[in-house]
Amino acid sequence: MFFLGIDVSKAKLDCALLGSEGDKRKTKVVPNSVAGIQTLLQWCAKQGAQPQQLHAVLEPTGQYHEQAATALHDASVSVSVVNPAQVRDFAGALAVRSKTDGIDSYVLARYGQALKPALWHPAPLHARQLRALLARRNALSKDLLRELNRQEKTQFSDLPVLVEGSIAKAIAFLREEIKRLERAIDDHIDRHPDLKEDRELLTSIPAIGPQASNAILSIMHSKRIESAEALAAYLGLVPVQRQSGTSLNGRAHLSKAGPARVRATFYMAAIVGIRRNPHIRALYERLLLAGKSRMAALGAAMRKLVHLCFGVLKTRSRYRPDYV
Repeated sequence: MFFLGIDVSKAKLDCALLGSEGDKRKTKVVPNSVAGIQTLLQWCAKQGAQPQQLHAVLEPTGQYHEQAATALHDASVSVSVVNPAQVRDFAGALAVRSKTDGIDSYVLARYGQALKPALWHPAPLHARQLRALLARRNALSKDLLRELNRQEKTQFSDLPVLVEGSIAKAIAFLREEIKRLERAIDDHIDRHPDLKEDRELLTSIPAIGPQASNAILSIMHSKRIESAEALAAYLGLVPVQRQSGTSLNGRAHLSKAGPARVRATFYMAAIVGIRRNPHIRALYERLLLAGKSRMAALGAAMRKLVHLCFGVLKTRSRYRPDYV
């Protein structure tokens, strides 16, 4: 087996090829394009590595890595998209302190060679389209919040009428565009039976509304997540302990390792769940009686909601308030 580390940037792919026996590395730089991937595969073949013998390892870099990862997967290459934080820790274990594109690609190849990370598979097209629609809606929501903040500040300054009018027009445009995207998201989900059925299951849970259900839909249809614990860990909702000997005994806190916006959505959902969801309310009250802080109990409520979401999707059954 050959291990191909790929450091991805917008314009190019820096690649390092290693054999399973620790052979001397070979390097190649190709454009980050479909044609560049074909050039890379031809170069690997000249080194004796056919696509079926290749295990490519790369880090997620927004939109830039997906084209390369998908093209490699379609060419029968085994592909892993790995956590950058874990790769940084691995580089530290190798005593690699310098950071260049070439060194990063070598570290990725060594990471694959040593740890054999789980394989990545591209999400179905309709799941990728849903993810793109949600990302655009979220981006516009941030823009709207910024414009609303600017509008609020106009009350405390003497701005030209033109500036105030420009802000008002921008707010009106963004609100209309967000509504248009929300209709497009609903239409997209309704046109795909698997998405529609899963959203109906998710929204059967009290406190899980459109925003939370859409976020879980996008994640579960884009990634292979095998357990409720894995989903909670991906969202950064698992507690992290800080204890060592007698001198360090910090309070546990959420890892916050996943998408912050989804976590914020589940924070609001948990607040609603404390009032409306019997399972969430019972858990929250039990933890408060046990002496836990409100924030710790709320974090547990967020995690419980994620478990409920995974549960209804796994069992293909609507939420039951009487389920024990």
